[in-house]
Amino acid sequence: MKAVRFHEYGGIDVLRVEEVERPAPGPGQVLVEVRAAGIQPGETMIRKGARHGRWPATFPSGQGSDLAGVVVEAGPQVRGFAVGDEVLGFTHRRASHAEFVVVDDVNLTSRPEGLSWDVAGSLYVAGTTAYATVFAVDPQPAETVAVSGAAGGVGSLAVQLARRRGATVIGLASEQNHAWLKDRGVIPVEYGQDAAERIRQASGGNVDAFIDTFGDGYVELAVELGVRPERINTISDWQAAARVGARTYGEGAAACAVVLGELARLAARGELEVPIARTYPLERVRDAFRELERRHTHGKIVLRPWVLVKSPSVASNAAATDASCPTSACGSS
Repeated sequence: MKAVRFHEYGGIDVLRVEEVERPAPGPGQVLVEVRAAGIQPGETMIRKGARHGRWPATFPSGQGSDLAGVVVEAGPQVRGFAVGDEVLGFTHRRASHAEFVVVDDVNLTSRPEGLSWDVAGSLYVAGTTAYATVFAVDPQPAETVAVSGAAGGVGSLAVQLARRRGATVIGLASEQNHAWLKDRGVIPVEYGQDAAERIRQASGGNVDAFIDTFGDGYVELAVELGVRPERINTISDWQAAARVGARTYGEGAAACAVVLGELARLAARGELEVPIARTYPLERVRDAFRELERRHTHGKIVLRPWVLVKSPSVASNAAATDASCPTSACGSS
């Protein structure tokens, strides 16, 4: 099968699409033929070696955690899934940017009818991270929460989930994304110099919580706005969080199929929009990451390892184009 690999830390040019041995599922595992797999900013940092102390790579390294596809083989003792099932889920083995991936059955949920492959395959990291950030700051109906990077992969979901809580939401984003935010009941604010003053004007001077999905000084900005540290959550600026006592809930705080299934059902019903910025075939993984690393994308960038209906193992709905959970955030669902 084809899979993305890198053999050393470095820039985009270290990424390769190589022929590797097709894996076989073990007990409690299934083999999924991958139809769509999202890419993440964190994968860029891992590939560059910037997260070596926290998430070291073993070479040659694969990458990718998000996935959606069709079960083509099941190992012994698999519960809840069979060959032909359409699923979405995740792997912690850095392996979903490939034509096939082995996945533990507890890390999968069924693809709801009407959910596109692209959304299903890019929902896990962004969705569970957004879920965890909102859980961390716990916005109430009478409160105001500000979100940095409000049109990005995580931010675009966090603003919607906070709105579902009934909170007033202020979204920091470039002007080109303001109309999208307004259409979803979010008050858009231009980021950049004097953003604090614009947020004060938009909020009437009171911000109760702050979700930082971007880094680059937003934790300090939240403190400047008078937000209590326990109501600030960042997914990227851990050093600033440590200095002020802010929270750092991310994908790991809600990393379970229970939360993923809930988000998938919301998206399938049209109650949660997952913007898809662009899709790329697996062979253009470098182009996909070039676009991601510009950090101005509205929504998710998705790899498509398989051309639809490429394999006879595909089950129903082949032409669609578009277990336990120990954490408190997962348990809240």
